[in-house]
Amino acid sequence: MKKINVFWFRRDLRLDDNHGLHEALKADKPVLPLFIFDKIILGKLEEKEDKRLTFIHHFLDRMNVVLDHHGSAVKIMHDEPLQAFKKLVEEYDIETVFTNRDYEPYARHRDEKVGSFLAEKGIGFETFKDQVIFEKEEILKDDGKPYMVYTPYSKKWLEKLDEGELPRYNISALGENFLKTGQLHMPSLHELNFKKIDFSFPSSEVLDDLIRNYEQFRNIPALEATSRLGVHLRFGTISIRKLVNHVRNLSTTYLKELIWREFFMMILWHFPQTIDKAFKPRYDAIAWRNDTRDFKDWCDGRTGFPMVDAGMRELNATGFMHNRVRMITASFLVKHLLIDWRWGESYFAMKLLDFEQSSNVGNWQWVTGSGCDAAPYFRIFNPGTQQEKFDPEMKYCKKWIPELGTSKYPDPVTDHKSARERALRVYKEAVSNEA
Repeated sequence: MKKINVFWFRRDLRLDDNHGLHEALKADKPVLPLFIFDKIILGKLEEKEDKRLTFIHHFLDRMNVVLDHHGSAVKIMHDEPLQAFKKLVEEYDIETVFTNRDYEPYARHRDEKVGSFLAEKGIGFETFKDQVIFEKEEILKDDGKPYMVYTPYSKKWLEKLDEGELPRYNISALGENFLKTGQLHMPSLHELNFKKIDFSFPSSEVLDDLIRNYEQFRNIPALEATSRLGVHLRFGTISIRKLVNHVRNLSTTYLKELIWREFFMMILWHFPQTIDKAFKPRYDAIAWRNDTRDFKDWCDGRTGFPMVDAGMRELNATGFMHNRVRMITASFLVKHLLIDWRWGESYFAMKLLDFEQSSNVGNWQWVTGSGCDAAPYFRIFNPGTQQEKFDPEMKYCKKWIPELGTSKYPDPVTDHKSARERALRVYKEAVSNEA
Protein backbone atom coordinates (compact mmCIF):
# COMPACT_ATOMS: atom_id res chain seq x y z
CA MET A 1 0.00 0.00 0.00
CA LYS A 2 1.40 3.38 -1.03
CA LYS A 3 1.93 5.93 1.73
CA ILE A 4 -0.18 9.08 1.62
CA ASN A 5 -0.76 12.24 3.63
CA VAL A 6 -4.18 13.48 4.69
CA PHE A 7 -5.43 17.02 4.89
CA TRP A 8 -8.35 17.34 7.31
CA PHE A 9 -10.70 20.22 6.48
CA ARG A 10 -12.58 21.75 9.41
CA ARG A 11 -13.08 25.54 9.59
CA ASP A 12 -11.26 26.16 6.31
CA LEU A 13 -13.55 25.07 3.49
CA ARG A 14 -11.50 26.48 0.63
CA LEU A 15 -8.58 25.46 -1.55
CA ASP A 16 -7.27 29.00 -2.01
CA ASP A 17 -4.81 30.44 0.53
CA ASN A 18 -5.19 27.54 2.94
CA HIS A 19 -2.08 27.26 5.11
CA GLY A 20 -2.33 23.64 6.24
CA LEU A 21 -3.39 22.41 2.82
CA HIS A 22 -0.45 24.22 1.26
CA GLU A 23 1.96 22.52 3.68
CA ALA A 24 0.41 19.12 3.00
CA LEU A 25 0.71 19.52 -0.77
CA LYS A 26 4.36 20.62 -0.41
CA ALA A 27 5.22 17.39 1.39
CA ASP A 28 6.38 14.39 -0.60
CA LYS A 29 3.26 12.21 -0.47
CA PRO A 30 -0.06 12.35 -2.35
CA VAL A 31 -2.71 14.19 -0.32
CA LEU A 32 -6.15 12.84 0.47
CA PRO A 33 -8.58 15.70 1.28
CA LEU A 34 -10.86 14.75 4.19
CA PHE A 35 -13.94 16.21 5.82
CA ILE A 36 -15.73 14.63 8.77
CA PHE A 37 -19.35 15.41 9.56
CA ASP A 38 -18.87 15.16 13.29
CA LYS A 39 -21.61 13.07 14.90
CA ILE A 40 -20.87 14.64 18.28
CA ILE A 41 -21.56 18.14 16.97
CA LEU A 42 -24.46 17.15 14.73
CA GLY A 43 -26.07 15.25 17.58
CA LYS A 44 -26.34 18.49 19.54
CA LEU A 45 -28.19 20.36 16.79
CA GLU A 46 -31.80 20.76 17.79
CA GLU A 47 -33.12 21.46 14.31
CA LYS A 48 -32.89 19.13 11.33
CA GLU A 49 -33.33 22.14 9.07
CA ASP A 50 -30.02 23.77 9.97
CA LYS A 51 -28.87 26.16 7.27
CA ARG A 52 -25.25 25.78 8.32
CA LEU A 53 -25.27 22.17 7.11
CA THR A 54 -26.51 23.32 3.71
CA PHE A 55 -23.77 25.95 3.64
CA ILE A 56 -21.04 23.40 4.46
CA HIS A 57 -22.41 20.93 1.93
CA HIS A 58 -22.48 23.60 -0.76
CA PHE A 59 -18.83 24.53 -0.29
CA LEU A 60 -17.70 20.92 -0.18
CA ASP A 61 -19.46 20.53 -3.52
CA ARG A 62 -17.61 23.59 -4.84
CA MET A 63 -14.26 22.19 -3.77
CA ASN A 64 -15.05 18.88 -5.43
CA VAL A 65 -15.68 20.61 -8.74
CA VAL A 66 -12.11 21.96 -8.66
CA LEU A 67 -10.60 18.77 -7.28
CA ASP A 68 -12.24 16.77 -10.05
CA HIS A 69 -9.89 18.48 -12.52
CA HIS A 70 -7.02 16.90 -10.59
CA GLY A 71 -8.64 13.48 -10.49
CA SER A 72 -9.35 13.85 -6.79
CA ALA A 73 -12.21 14.53 -4.37
CA VAL A 74 -12.89 15.20 -0.72
CA LYS A 75 -13.40 12.00 1.22
CA ILE A 76 -16.50 12.56 3.34
CA MET A 77 -17.02 10.66 6.56
CA HIS A 78 -19.93 10.83 9.00
CA ASP A 79 -18.64 9.71 12.37
CA GLU A 80 -17.05 10.77 15.62
CA PRO A 81 -13.61 12.08 14.61
CA LEU A 82 -11.58 9.54 16.60
CA GLN A 83 -13.64 6.68 15.20
CA ALA A 84 -13.27 8.09 11.70
CA PHE A 85 -9.48 8.01 11.97
CA LYS A 86 -9.54 4.48 13.38
CA LYS A 87 -11.33 3.45 10.18
CA LEU A 88 -9.14 5.62 7.96
CA VAL A 89 -5.87 4.01 9.10
CA GLU A 90 -7.28 0.62 8.15
CA GLU A 91 -8.02 1.87 4.63
CA TYR A 92 -4.89 3.92 3.92
CA ASP A 93 -1.20 3.84 4.83
CA ILE A 94 -0.94 7.35 6.28
CA GLU A 95 2.33 9.09 7.03
CA THR A 96 1.04 12.47 8.31
CA VAL A 97 -2.30 14.15 8.94
CA PHE A 98 -2.21 17.89 8.28
CA THR A 99 -4.85 20.32 9.53
CA ASN A 100 -5.39 23.91 10.63
CA ARG A 101 -5.69 24.77 14.29
CA ASP A 102 -8.99 25.29 16.03
CA TYR A 103 -9.13 27.07 19.38
CA GLU A 104 -12.47 26.21 20.93
CA PRO A 105 -12.43 23.92 24.00
CA TYR A 106 -14.23 21.05 22.27
CA ALA A 107 -11.92 21.25 19.26
CA ARG A 108 -8.80 21.29 21.43
CA HIS A 109 -9.96 18.18 23.29
CA ARG A 110 -10.90 16.46 20.01
CA ASP A 111 -7.49 17.17 18.49
CA GLU A 112 -5.68 15.93 21.57
CA LYS A 113 -7.49 12.59 21.31
CA VAL A 114 -6.94 12.26 17.57
CA GLY A 115 -3.30 13.32 17.85
CA SER A 116 -2.62 10.78 20.61
CA PHE A 117 -4.20 7.98 18.58
CA LEU A 118 -2.20 8.87 15.48
CA ALA A 119 1.01 9.02 17.50
CA GLU A 120 0.34 5.49 18.77
CA LYS A 121 0.16 4.40 15.14
CA GLY A 122 3.39 6.20 14.25
CA ILE A 123 1.48 8.79 12.20
CA GLY A 124 2.36 12.48 12.35
CA PHE A 125 -0.19 15.15 13.24
CA GLU A 126 0.79 18.64 12.09
CA THR A 127 -1.34 21.72 12.70
CA PHE A 128 -1.05 25.26 11.34
CA LYS A 129 -2.38 28.75 12.00
CA ASP A 130 -4.99 29.68 9.42
CA GLN A 131 -8.27 31.14 10.77
CA VAL A 132 -6.65 34.09 12.54
CA ILE A 133 -3.85 36.58 11.90
CA PHE A 134 -2.46 36.20 15.44
CA GLU A 135 -3.15 33.29 17.77
CA LYS A 136 -2.65 32.04 21.32
CA GLU A 137 0.32 33.86 22.87
CA GLU A 138 1.29 35.96 19.84
CA ILE A 139 -0.27 39.13 21.28
CA LEU A 140 0.57 39.46 24.97
CA LYS A 141 1.24 42.27 27.39
CA ASP A 142 4.84 43.19 28.15
CA ASP A 143 4.66 41.06 31.30
CA GLY A 144 3.76 38.00 29.22
CA LYS A 145 0.14 37.87 30.39
CA PRO A 146 -2.92 37.99 28.12
CA TYR A 147 -4.69 41.28 27.56
CA MET A 148 -8.00 41.76 29.37
CA VAL A 149 -8.84 45.03 27.62
CA TYR A 150 -9.49 45.36 23.91
CA THR A 151 -7.95 48.77 23.14
CA PRO A 152 -4.31 48.03 24.12
CA TYR A 153 -4.67 44.58 22.54
CA SER A 154 -5.81 46.14 19.27
CA LYS A 155 -2.94 48.62 19.28
CA LYS A 156 -0.36 45.88 19.66
CA TRP A 157 -2.22 43.77 17.06
CA LEU A 158 -1.99 46.63 14.54
CA GLU A 159 1.67 47.25 15.37
CA LYS A 160 2.46 43.59 14.77
CA LEU A 161 0.46 43.60 11.54
CA ASP A 162 2.63 46.45 10.23
CA GLU A 163 5.85 44.53 10.91
CA GLY A 164 5.61 42.56 7.68
CA GLU A 165 3.48 41.27 4.85
CA LEU A 166 0.95 38.54 5.51
CA PRO A 167 1.83 35.26 3.79
CA ARG A 168 -0.17 33.96 0.85
CA TYR A 169 -0.41 30.22 0.31
CA ASN A 170 -0.88 29.55 -3.39
CA ILE A 171 -1.51 25.94 -4.41
CA SER A 172 -1.93 26.54 -8.15
CA ALA A 173 1.34 24.75 -8.90
CA LEU A 174 0.64 21.92 -6.46
CA GLY A 175 -2.66 20.57 -7.74
CA GLU A 176 -1.13 17.38 -9.11
CA ASN A 177 -0.10 16.41 -5.58
CA PHE A 178 -3.67 15.51 -4.61
CA LEU A 179 -4.27 11.77 -4.30
CA LYS A 180 -5.92 10.44 -7.45
CA THR A 181 -9.15 9.10 -6.03
CA GLY A 182 -11.60 9.77 -8.80
CA GLN A 183 -15.07 10.79 -7.69
CA LEU A 184 -15.96 9.69 -4.17
CA HIS A 185 -19.42 9.33 -2.70
CA MET A 186 -20.54 12.51 -1.02
CA PRO A 187 -23.43 11.79 1.34
CA SER A 188 -26.47 13.98 0.82
CA LEU A 189 -27.88 15.93 3.73
CA HIS A 190 -30.77 13.47 3.68
CA GLU A 191 -28.31 10.63 4.32
CA LEU A 192 -27.03 12.63 7.29
CA ASN A 193 -30.62 12.90 8.54
CA PHE A 194 -30.74 16.62 7.85
CA LYS A 195 -32.76 18.63 5.36
CA LYS A 196 -31.34 20.77 2.59
CA ILE A 197 -32.51 24.38 2.93
CA ASP A 198 -32.85 26.64 -0.07
CA PHE A 199 -31.59 30.09 0.89
CA SER A 200 -29.31 32.77 -0.49
CA PHE A 201 -25.85 32.69 0.99
CA PRO A 202 -24.30 36.07 1.69
CA SER A 203 -21.63 36.76 -0.89
CA SER A 204 -17.99 36.30 0.02
CA GLU A 205 -16.99 39.01 -2.47
CA VAL A 206 -16.02 42.12 -0.53
CA LEU A 207 -17.62 45.31 -1.83
CA ASP A 208 -15.19 48.20 -1.49
CA ASP A 209 -17.88 50.88 -1.23
CA LEU A 210 -19.60 49.00 1.56
CA ILE A 211 -16.35 48.69 3.50
CA ARG A 212 -15.47 52.37 2.95
CA ASN A 213 -18.91 53.42 4.22
CA TYR A 214 -19.01 50.84 7.00
CA GLU A 215 -18.42 53.30 9.83
CA GLN A 216 -21.09 55.69 8.57
CA PHE A 217 -23.90 53.18 8.02
CA ARG A 218 -23.08 50.10 10.11
CA ASN A 219 -25.57 50.95 12.89
CA ILE A 220 -28.61 51.32 10.63
CA PRO A 221 -30.37 47.94 10.46
CA ALA A 222 -32.73 48.93 7.65
CA LEU A 223 -29.73 49.24 5.30
CA GLU A 224 -27.67 46.41 3.82
CA ALA A 225 -24.57 48.10 5.20
CA THR A 226 -22.73 45.26 6.93
CA SER A 227 -20.53 42.79 5.08
CA ARG A 228 -22.23 39.59 6.31
CA LEU A 229 -18.89 37.86 5.95
CA GLY A 230 -19.20 36.31 9.40
CA VAL A 231 -20.42 32.95 8.10
CA HIS A 232 -17.55 32.83 5.60
CA LEU A 233 -15.04 33.51 8.37
CA ARG A 234 -16.74 30.94 10.60
CA PHE A 235 -16.33 28.15 8.06
CA GLY A 236 -13.20 29.47 6.41
CA THR A 237 -14.68 29.89 2.95
CA ILE A 238 -12.74 33.14 2.79
CA SER A 239 -9.14 33.62 3.93
CA ILE A 240 -8.70 35.96 6.90
CA ARG A 241 -5.33 37.00 5.48
CA LYS A 242 -6.91 37.88 2.15
CA LEU A 243 -9.68 39.82 3.87
CA VAL A 244 -7.36 41.78 6.16
CA ASN A 245 -5.06 42.67 3.25
CA HIS A 246 -8.09 43.85 1.31
CA VAL A 247 -9.68 46.05 3.99
CA ARG A 248 -6.70 47.38 5.94
CA ASN A 249 -6.50 50.52 3.81
CA LEU A 250 -10.25 50.85 3.25
CA SER A 251 -11.72 51.03 6.75
CA THR A 252 -10.03 51.10 10.13
CA THR A 253 -13.43 50.63 11.75
CA TYR A 254 -14.08 47.41 9.85
CA LEU A 255 -10.56 46.15 10.54
CA LYS A 256 -11.12 46.72 14.25
CA GLU A 257 -14.19 44.49 14.09
CA LEU A 258 -11.91 41.71 12.83
CA ILE A 259 -9.55 42.44 15.73
CA TRP A 260 -12.45 42.07 18.19
CA ARG A 261 -12.96 38.58 16.73
CA GLU A 262 -9.36 37.65 17.46
CA PHE A 263 -9.46 39.31 20.88
CA PHE A 264 -12.34 37.05 21.92
CA MET A 265 -10.56 34.02 20.45
CA MET A 266 -7.50 34.87 22.52
CA ILE A 267 -9.63 35.23 25.65
CA LEU A 268 -11.31 31.84 25.09
CA TRP A 269 -7.92 30.21 24.49
CA HIS A 270 -6.56 31.47 27.81
CA PHE A 271 -9.83 31.18 29.76
CA PRO A 272 -11.78 28.21 28.30
CA GLN A 273 -13.96 28.04 31.43
CA THR A 274 -15.74 31.19 30.26
CA ILE A 275 -17.92 29.21 27.85
CA ASP A 276 -20.29 28.68 30.79
CA LYS A 277 -18.83 30.66 33.68
CA ALA A 278 -18.64 34.42 34.09
CA PHE A 279 -15.22 35.89 33.39
CA LYS A 280 -15.83 37.98 36.52
CA PRO A 281 -16.94 35.27 39.00
CA ARG A 282 -19.10 37.58 41.13
CA TYR A 283 -21.54 37.83 38.21
CA ASP A 284 -22.38 34.16 38.64
CA ALA A 285 -24.15 35.27 41.84
CA ILE A 286 -26.82 37.20 39.90
CA ALA A 287 -30.30 36.08 40.98
CA TRP A 288 -31.70 35.43 37.49
CA ARG A 289 -35.50 35.28 37.16
CA ASN A 290 -35.29 32.80 34.26
CA ASP A 291 -38.99 33.04 33.48
CA THR A 292 -39.61 30.47 30.73
CA ARG A 293 -42.63 32.31 29.34
CA ASP A 294 -40.65 35.55 29.00
CA PHE A 295 -37.84 33.61 27.37
CA LYS A 296 -40.20 32.11 24.80
CA ASP A 297 -41.65 35.55 24.01
CA TRP A 298 -38.09 36.82 23.48
CA CYS A 299 -37.19 33.86 21.25
CA ASP A 300 -40.36 34.27 19.19
CA GLY A 301 -40.04 38.06 18.85
CA ARG A 302 -43.22 38.79 20.81
CA THR A 303 -42.03 40.97 23.68
CA GLY A 304 -43.95 44.07 22.58
CA PHE A 305 -40.69 45.98 22.05
CA PRO A 306 -40.39 46.44 18.25
CA MET A 307 -36.61 46.68 17.98
CA VAL A 308 -36.17 43.53 20.04
CA ASP A 309 -38.90 41.63 18.23
CA ALA A 310 -37.71 42.63 14.75
CA GLY A 311 -34.23 41.40 15.57
CA MET A 312 -35.39 38.04 16.88
CA ARG A 313 -37.68 37.51 13.92
CA GLU A 314 -34.87 38.36 11.52
CA LEU A 315 -32.68 35.82 13.32
CA ASN A 316 -35.33 33.09 13.24
CA ALA A 317 -36.11 33.66 9.58
CA THR A 318 -32.61 34.17 8.16
CA GLY A 319 -29.94 33.01 10.60
CA PHE A 320 -28.65 36.57 10.67
CA MET A 321 -29.20 39.57 12.94
CA HIS A 322 -27.85 43.06 12.48
CA ASN A 323 -24.90 43.84 14.77
CA ARG A 324 -26.52 46.78 16.57
CA VAL A 325 -29.70 44.80 17.09
CA ARG A 326 -27.76 41.87 18.56
CA MET A 327 -26.65 44.17 21.38
CA ILE A 328 -30.19 45.47 21.92
CA THR A 329 -31.83 42.03 22.02
CA ALA A 330 -29.12 40.59 24.26
CA SER A 331 -29.26 43.50 26.69
CA PHE A 332 -33.05 43.21 26.83
CA LEU A 333 -32.86 39.54 27.79
CA VAL A 334 -30.28 39.87 30.56
CA LYS A 335 -31.30 43.27 31.92
CA HIS A 336 -35.02 43.81 31.28
CA LEU A 337 -36.04 40.17 31.70
CA LEU A 338 -33.22 39.10 34.04
CA ILE A 339 -32.70 35.86 32.15
CA ASP A 340 -29.32 34.15 32.35
CA TRP A 341 -26.97 35.16 29.50
CA ARG A 342 -26.22 31.47 28.93
CA TRP A 343 -29.81 30.94 27.77
CA GLY A 344 -29.45 33.65 25.16
CA GLU A 345 -25.97 32.52 24.15
CA SER A 346 -27.28 29.00 23.54
CA TYR A 347 -30.20 30.28 21.46
CA PHE A 348 -27.90 32.42 19.31
CA ALA A 349 -25.56 29.43 18.95
CA MET A 350 -28.44 27.39 17.60
CA LYS A 351 -29.70 30.04 15.18
CA LEU A 352 -26.78 32.16 13.93
CA LEU A 353 -25.23 31.19 10.62
CA ASP A 354 -22.05 32.97 11.68
CA PHE A 355 -21.93 31.46 15.17
CA GLU A 356 -18.42 31.42 16.59
CA GLN A 357 -18.22 30.28 20.19
CA SER A 358 -15.56 32.79 21.21
CA SER A 359 -17.39 35.82 19.79
CA ASN A 360 -20.80 34.62 20.92
CA VAL A 361 -19.68 34.00 24.49
CA GLY A 362 -17.53 37.13 24.51
CA ASN A 363 -20.30 39.41 23.28
CA TRP A 364 -22.96 37.96 25.56
CA GLN A 365 -20.68 38.41 28.55
CA TRP A 366 -19.84 41.93 27.32
CA VAL A 367 -23.51 42.90 27.30
CA THR A 368 -24.12 41.20 30.65
CA GLY A 369 -21.19 43.00 32.24
CA SER A 370 -19.61 39.71 33.31
CA GLY A 371 -16.87 39.53 30.69
CA CYS A 372 -13.46 41.09 30.23
CA ASP A 373 -13.54 44.70 29.04
CA ALA A 374 -17.32 44.49 29.35
CA ALA A 375 -19.90 47.24 29.39
CA PRO A 376 -20.60 48.24 33.03
CA TYR A 377 -23.60 46.45 34.50
CA PHE A 378 -25.49 49.73 34.87
CA ARG A 379 -25.39 50.32 31.10
CA ILE A 380 -28.86 49.26 30.05
CA PHE A 381 -30.04 49.86 26.50
CA ASN A 382 -33.44 51.50 26.21
CA PRO A 383 -35.06 49.64 23.27
CA GLY A 384 -37.32 52.60 22.54
CA THR A 385 -34.58 55.21 22.26
CA GLN A 386 -32.40 52.74 20.32
CA GLN A 387 -35.21 52.39 17.79
CA GLU A 388 -35.71 56.15 17.60
CA LYS A 389 -32.00 56.64 16.98
CA PHE A 390 -31.24 53.81 14.55
CA ASP A 391 -34.62 53.05 12.94
CA PRO A 392 -36.48 56.37 13.17
CA GLU A 393 -38.83 55.61 10.28
CA MET A 394 -39.47 52.08 11.57
CA LYS A 395 -38.40 50.58 8.23
CA TYR A 396 -36.53 47.72 9.88
CA CYS A 397 -39.19 47.08 12.50
CA LYS A 398 -42.07 47.10 10.00
CA LYS A 399 -40.19 44.78 7.66
CA TRP A 400 -40.09 42.05 10.29
CA ILE A 401 -43.30 42.85 12.20
CA PRO A 402 -46.09 43.23 9.63
CA GLU A 403 -48.74 43.43 12.39
CA LEU A 404 -46.97 46.33 14.11
CA GLY A 405 -49.50 49.01 15.08
CA THR A 406 -52.45 46.61 15.04
CA SER A 407 -54.25 44.72 17.80
CA LYS A 408 -52.40 41.56 16.77
CA TYR A 409 -49.12 42.92 18.10
CA PRO A 410 -48.60 42.01 21.78
CA ASP A 411 -48.42 44.48 24.63
CA PRO A 412 -44.96 44.96 26.20
CA VAL A 413 -43.98 42.15 28.58
CA THR A 414 -42.53 44.76 30.94
CA ASP A 415 -41.87 48.49 31.04
CA HIS A 416 -38.42 49.95 30.66
CA LYS A 417 -38.33 52.05 33.83
CA SER A 418 -39.30 49.34 36.31
CA ALA A 419 -37.24 46.67 34.51
CA ARG A 420 -34.20 48.91 34.57
CA GLU A 421 -34.61 49.63 38.29
CA ARG A 422 -35.01 45.90 39.01
CA ALA A 423 -31.90 45.02 37.02
CA LEU A 424 -29.82 47.65 38.76
CA ARG A 425 -30.96 46.39 42.15
CA VAL A 426 -30.31 42.70 41.40
CA TYR A 427 -26.97 43.33 39.72
CA LYS A 428 -25.80 45.60 42.50
CA GLU A 429 -26.62 42.95 45.10
CA ALA A 430 -24.51 40.37 43.23
CA VAL A 431 -21.59 42.67 42.50
CA SER A 432 -21.45 44.15 46.00
CA ASN A 433 -21.12 40.67 47.49
CA GLU A 434 -17.65 40.31 45.96
CA ALA A 435 -15.24 38.96 48.55
